[in-house]
Amino acid sequence: MSGEIRSMDALSMKGRRVFIRVDFNVPLDGGKVADDTRIQGALPTIKRALEEGGRLILGSHLGRPKGERVPGLSLAPVAEYLSKLLPGVKVTMAEDCVGDAVRAQAEALQDGEILVLENLRFYKEETAGDPDFAQQLASLCEVYISDAFGTAHRAHASLKGLPELVSERAAGLLLQKEIECLGRVVGEVPRPYVAILGGAKVSDKIGVIEALLAKVDTILIGGAMANTFLAAQGAKLGASKLETDRLPLARTLLEKAKEKGVAVVLPQDVRFAYSIDDQEVQVSAADNLPETAMAFDIGPEAEKTFVEHVTGAATLLWNGPVGLWEREPFSAGTKAVAQAAANAKGFTVVGGGDSAAAVQAFGLAEKFDHVSTGGGAALEYLEGRSLPGIEVLRTDS
Repeated sequence: MSGEIRSMDALSMKGRRVFIRVDFNVPLDGGKVADDTRIQGALPTIKRALEEGGRLILGSHLGRPKGERVPGLSLAPVAEYLSKLLPGVKVTMAEDCVGDAVRAQAEALQDGEILVLENLRFYKEETAGDPDFAQQLASLCEVYISDAFGTAHRAHASLKGLPELVSERAAGLLLQKEIECLGRVVGEVPRPYVAILGGAKVSDKIGVIEALLAKVDTILIGGAMANTFLAAQGAKLGASKLETDRLPLARTLLEKAKEKGVAVVLPQDVRFAYSIDDQEVQVSAADNLPETAMAFDIGPEAEKTFVEHVTGAATLLWNGPVGLWEREPFSAGTKAVAQAAANAKGFTVVGGGDSAAAVQAFGLAEKFDHVSTGGGAALEYLEGRSLPGIEVLRTDS
């Protein structure tokens, strides 16, 4: 679809009810916000709208309640947390997200006040993209802003149906940054262009691998998905996790890479153990593990190779950790790659998901040019697919 994506600059918000679709799908622990990364990500857009005198209605989902009202997935703790981040701003929590009572609360808002709606996914109509539900949400507002990149690949009511009903609609600051930064790694880029792909499954990354083969110079593959590629080349991986049904696909992808002149770098050694709970980590060549051993991280030699490629990259895209980084014995590889990437001189982007969580946990997120807030959405964008929640914001939509 042609047309520019509308920005907040084009909106008139003073004295008007502004629905901002945020991504407040944050982890809770004991009814408290355990990680505020996504809330912090939305703050610039929220503050801009407040400064311009908007009367804000914030809508989000939390977890997967599947159309049921689940008390443990209420957005009330998030609203309380948000109010602490915005001292002096009146933040009210609605008991629902649609209905007469909510509409009355929305209409009572004054300039610079915020109403946080209850979890949109308490209604199955949200994920179904139900037009009547979208109409009920649209009745609350006069202006619409989307800042929820993490769900922009979904044609849900609040992401597609609602903005279609509001003539004044635009992308928030976070969504604009996502589009700009991810756009910089899908077009013409400074070279060498290096991609790091990790995580558990090749099947999750087929589209992005095929898309990157037309763009990058080198792909570094780690994590459990590397096991599948290694096994496709005849390596003995012991009891390591791998997708046996994807071995032919892995061989095909390696052939395609060879045809296109793209270097695919697999770990030459791995750190392994005999159980996920083992504290003792051993190192083995990647092609010959003991029969009951499981590879959980790239090895020291692979680490050096990966770091060398990362350090020399002019453009770097990272999607997926290269080991089971959440467990200390198996975090070394991902941590070394993260530190090298954070210090790299090229343009560096982390494509959301577990790799984003890793760089946050290592305290390195601020050193990257961009850390995406979207896992699946980032992958689909990198694949070149059309995202409904973005396309609806274009000037000719």
